[in-house]
Amino acid sequence: MGWVRPVVAGLLSAIVGYASSFTLVLAGLQAVGANPAQAASGLLATCLCSAVATALLTLRYRMPIAIAWSTPGAALLVSAGPVVGGFPTAVGAFLVCAALTVVAGLVPWLTRAITTIPRPVAGAMLAGILLPLCTAPVQALLDIPALAAPVILTWLVLLRLARSWAVPGALVAAVVGIALTGTDASLGDAALRPALQWTVPALDLSAIVGIALPLFLVTMAGQNVPGAAVLSTFGYQTPLRPALITTGLISAAGAPFGNHQVNLAAITAALTAGPEAHPHPGRRWIATLALAAGQVLLGLGAGVATALVLLSPPVLVIAVAGLALLPALGSSLGNAVGDPDLLLPAMVTFVVTASGVGVLGIGAAFWGLLAGLVTLLVLRRRRQPAKPAETPVATPAATPAPRP
Repeated sequence: MGWVRPVVAGLLSAIVGYASSFTLVLAGLQAVGANPAQAASGLLATCLCSAVATALLTLRYRMPIAIAWSTPGAALLVSAGPVVGGFPTAVGAFLVCAALTVVAGLVPWLTRAITTIPRPVAGAMLAGILLPLCTAPVQALLDIPALAAPVILTWLVLLRLARSWAVPGALVAAVVGIALTGTDASLGDAALRPALQWTVPALDLSAIVGIALPLFLVTMAGQNVPGAAVLSTFGYQTPLRPALITTGLISAAGAPFGNHQVNLAAITAALTAGPEAHPHPGRRWIATLALAAGQVLLGLGAGVATALVLLSPPVLVIAVAGLALLPALGSSLGNAVGDPDLLLPAMVTFVVTASGVGVLGIGAAFWGLLAGLVTLLVLRRRRQPAKPAETPVATPAATPAPRP
C-alpha cells in the first residue's frame, strides 16, 4: 500500500492547482478574443497537455517532474487584452512561444541568456502584470459587496486554518453566492460537454512582440527556472533541456486548440516532490503520475468551469484569481527590490508594465521590460581598471635615545 500516499498527494495537488487558477486561464483566453467554446477548449487542451508532458517526463526519468499551465502567462493574457486579428492571432502567438521554448531547450546559450536578465527586472515585470489582478478583490468589494465579502472572508478564515485550501474555498464561496443570489446570465453559449475546438493560427508581428515574447519570458522566469529550483531543493537534478523541448513541442501541439503554454510547475512540484508525497525520494514519481490523471479528469470539466465563469460577474472571477496570485505578487516584489543597485531599473519596469499602456498594438509587459533594460544600460557605468596599489612610503624609525 506504499502507493496510496503519493497518489493522494498527486490528486490533491491537481485539485489545488486547478481550483487556484482555472478562472485566470479562462479570463486570459477570453481577454485575447476567445469565445466561450474556444475558452473551454483551451482549458481542456491545457489540462491534457500538462498531463501528457507530466506522464512522459515522469516515466522517462522516474522523477516527480510536475508540469502545469503558465499562471503568469495567463495573467499576461488578461493584461494584454484584445489583439489585432482576434483569437487566431493569439493562437499564432502561442505557437511562437512554444517554438521559442523548444529552441531554448536545443540552444543552451538561449536559456542562459534568459536567466541572465537581472532578477529584479524580471520580478518587476511579473509584479507589474500581477498588480491589476491582485487589486480586483478591492474593486469587487465596491462593485458587488454581497458576493465579494463572503469570498474574501472565506479566504481569510481558511488562510488561518488550512492555507492550501484558502483559494479553493474562496471559489466554493463564490459558487454558493452566485447560486443564492441568482443571475441573469445565459448558458446558451457554453457547452457543458468537453470538446476540443480547432482554431486556425494567424501570425501578426504585434502579437508576436506583445504576447509571444513576454509569454515566453514570464514563463521561463516565473515557472521553468523556479520549477527547476524547487526540484533541486528536494535533491533532484532537473533535466531542464529535455523538459523545455518536451513542454515546447506539446504546447505547440495544443496551441491550435487554445493551449497558451505548459511548463515546469513550481508550487505543484513542492507538493509532489517533497516528503509529504512519500518518505522515499525514489517513489515520489508516483505522485506526479497521479497528478497527470487528476489533470485529465479535471480537464473534462472544462465546459462546466466555463459555464461557471459565464454565470459570474467578471470582476468576481478576476477577484478569486487575484487572491490566488497575492503570494506570487509578494514574491515578485521581493525580487524587484532585493538589490539596491538595480532598484531604479526594476521600478521603471514595474511602473511601465503596471500602467497597462500598449503602444503600436504591443502590450505593456514588453515595453516595461524594454524600459527597465534601457534604464539599466544608462545607469551602468563601465568598470574602471583597478588602480595599482600605491607603495607606502616607509617612515624612518625613530632613533633611540642613547642610554646614559
